[in-house]
Amino acid sequence: MDTFEQLLLRLRSQPLQLLQVSRLEGSGPREVGAWMAVGLDGFSLGSVGGGQLEFEAMAWARARLGGGERDTVSRRFALGPSLGQCCGGAVTLNMRYLPGPADPTMSEAECQVLRQSLTPAEAELMPVALFGNGHVGRALVEQLSRLPCRVHWLDSRSEDFPASLPAMVHAEHSEPVQRAVATLAPGSLVLIMSFSHFEDIELVAACLQRRRARDDLGFIGLIGSKSKWASFRQRLLGRGFSETELAGVCCPIGVPGISGKQPEVIALAVAAQLMQIWGDVSR
Repeated sequence: MDTFEQLLLRLRSQPLQLLQVSRLEGSGPREVGAWMAVGLDGFSLGSVGGGQLEFEAMAWARARLGGGERDTVSRRFALGPSLGQCCGGAVTLNMRYLPGPADPTMSEAECQVLRQSLTPAEAELMPVALFGNGHVGRALVEQLSRLPCRVHWLDSRSEDFPASLPAMVHAEHSEPVQRAVATLAPGSLVLIMSFSHFEDIELVAACLQRRRARDDLGFIGLIGSKSKWASFRQRLLGRGFSETELAGVCCPIGVPGISGKQPEVIALAVAAQLMQIWGDVSR
């Protein structure tokens, strides 16, 4: 369940105030568009920056909920000594009332408009193509579901995908799985972690061929050890790929310094690596 679905679920039991960063002057803790939903019972979802800013914003939201106020308002917070923060800038928050079960419910169209207002623009989302629906793949999707990205999840075993997927994940069965490489979105950060080494090497080869033809994949990462890559490397050289082309494949994957072979640990290290790469690409 993604955060927007969590928001809709909570609205079945209580009204909320929605806080969203509408303007940032100078340095601030969150970007324009960051949001937070606040309930009268202590419930909160999301974040507009933490610290004293968020503490005061939540108190403001709960006071308006308690007073039955439903109009949309804005408030500017200076991030200086008065808030006990030293960012030096200012944040303007918009506050919007979201109806609970006692109010007329939002229509489907209104829900879609709300979702769009709380979702980063498509160009700001990190495009991830994930091949493999094993333990690490599932753990990685869970990590990525909390990040601003869209995931194209592929496997040759169609029956293995979870029944329920986050909104930012599109699952696809492809047999043979490497055929799907040609259809990936340009700029995709590709992760290869299928159930077999045969599929893995075919996927790497397909990605290298696409780079040779179009040079539009942002990253090619292969799960495995240095010895696995040494074996793959020799076989790929035998297929005619150059040392320069093979240098564009990352194996092992994940940021260095995070040890552990549990799927959740690997997923954390890989998600961090993707965010580093995307940060460099999107600057």
